Amino acid sequence: MKQLLTKSIYYVMVAVMLGCCSQIAWTAENKAQTADFLELAAIMLKDGHNDRALLALQSVDLENKKTDLARFYTLQGLAYMGLNDLEAAKDSLLQAVKNGQKDQAIYIYLAQTHFGLKDYKQAIDSINKAGNLVSKDAALISLKAESYWHLKNAEAAINALNEGQNTFPADYRFIKRKVFYFVELGLYQEAVRLGREFLHRSKAAAADYIALGNALRLSKEYQEALNILEVARLQFPHDEMVAKLLAHTYLDQGKLNAAAFILEQAALLNPNLQAEAAELYRRAGRFHKALTLNESISDQKVKLKQRLSILLALKQFERAANMESSLYRTGLLEDQDVRYALAYALFSSRRFPAASKHLDHLTNAELFRKGTELRRLMEVCKNEPWQCT
Repeated sequence: MKQLLTKSIYYVMVAVMLGCCSQIAWTAENKAQTADFLELAAIMLKDGHNDRALLALQSVDLENKKTDLARFYTLQGLAYMGLNDLEAAKDSLLQAVKNGQKDQAIYIYLAQTHFGLKDYKQAIDSINKAGNLVSKDAALISLKAESYWHLKNAEAAINALNEGQNTFPADYRFIKRKVFYFVELGLYQEAVRLGREFLHRSKAAAADYIALGNALRLSKEYQEALNILEVARLQFPHDEMVAKLLAHTYLDQGKLNAAAFILEQAALLNPNLQAEAAELYRRAGRFHKALTLNESISDQKVKLKQRLSILLALKQFERAANMESSLYRTGLLEDQDVRYALAYALFSSRRFPAASKHLDHLTNAELFRKGTELRRLMEVCKNEPWQCT
């Protein structure tokens, strides 16, 4: 009996020992697996696979006291940022700080997230907490300036840009941004002075000239805009956007011929601009020039509609009326303005039945009123022909 009892105790002890060993082995394995999943998530983030990183993080045991929660929430926040889920990213990054994340880079991520969520005050607070990292990151100073600008604190925004310019003298983003701030503040002379300095020092691209010229144009500083854009046109003669913006700046001032000429030159490289150039010449009253350009337009609908209006302006009613079959073939007669214009050409060519037929299709209130007046004139011409000679 004693021997049997001794064996029973032995077996119990062995079982307990095996159980303890299993628990130790399980804990070690679980800790290793948690670390492995965090490493895997970090690798996935580095490779740009944000969704896979989140999947790996789902396998991390958050109840395990050995889990590095600061790192877990940091990785999770970065993954959400990569997926543009900024609200979730913010919550995760704040959890990282709460769980002891000491790396000041966490505040850079938080600043970017707050800015994306348009919480500009929190963005500035986060930048301030990033310490000396700010002086090493030009983009972060620019973000700070933008945040102050959105908060309507222009002075602080410009001070931030000055700080960036002093810290990174070879980075021209700060002077460029300052130019646009001055334009928005209505300080045009200072904006132009700085703008020219920026364009001269930075070896600016066509896009920089366009941005500055357009900002001045929208602010109705047309002459300064023209000065900038004319220089751009000389430096970038083949840039279509420079030509179009310059033309529209002249157009804003009512200088139709100058705008038309610039687009006509640009059309040598891009024939699609020919219709716009011809239209401007038409509006300027240079109908024969417009008609010449119209001949080369490839889009038949655009060409025929414009041609009809030019011929009517030239009072060449017979030629306009003879366009009927072409207008019908291209479906342009579905446009009631075109149909009325054709009816007017037919009326002026004394083809009253044909004109009346087109007037029957008018349903637009204003065109219907004009059509009624045209019918009245047709009756006058029938009854008293001498009045229509």
